[in-house]
Amino acid sequence: MSSTADESTYADLRSKAGEASAHHTAQAPSWGNSAPLALAAFAVTTFMLSMVNANLVNPGVEPVVFGVALMFGGLTQLIAGVIQLRTGNTFGGMLFSTFGAFWMSLFMIAQFFLKDIPPAQVGHALGLFLYAFGIFTFVMLVAALRTNVVVVTALTLLLITFLLLGIGNYGGHATIVHWGGYLGLVTAAVAGYLACAEVCEASYGRAVLPLWPLS
Repeated sequence: MSSTADESTYADLRSKAGEASAHHTAQAPSWGNSAPLALAAFAVTTFMLSMVNANLVNPGVEPVVFGVALMFGGLTQLIAGVIQLRTGNTFGGMLFSTFGAFWMSLFMIAQFFLKDIPPAQVGHALGLFLYAFGIFTFVMLVAALRTNVVVVTALTLLLITFLLLGIGNYGGHATIVHWGGYLGLVTAAVAGYLACAEVCEASYGRAVLPLWPLS
């Protein structure tokens, strides 16, 4: 009889533990949408560097651009991308984590490694770097055809921007780099629109700015 009572008590304890676990899970805070943060980081950093590439500001301001590239365009966007992966968004996680790493890589190259490259090969090195991320952008563009018109537009503009900057740097064509800078400003504007659309939807609980879904 004592054995039966012990089993009953053990079953009650397991039941209560299960209820407590379920209650804790239900009360666990959910992750917010990190996409607008990542998009804002990308837009701001792209805007700043594109102003330099388009020769609209003096190249002497580049150290400030690289500081923002490291902390906002790089680290912040990388963290936002990891959060996207944590919440199950593979596309957003891959996109934002990679471009966060892009900005951090650019900072490291400019600050530490570019000086070790022979001057005649600097343009080739930067061109190779830009071409590589242009290829990645093309891959993400293919995947984006199931998202919305604005995302596809942003990635298309970014792909062309990478190509122009890659050609300009690799071949030493300053005018083509300037064109890439102007197109980069347009790309930053579209990314900023996306960030605004996402954060407004989170704030108002409904779509405010149209994105025109494709799926």
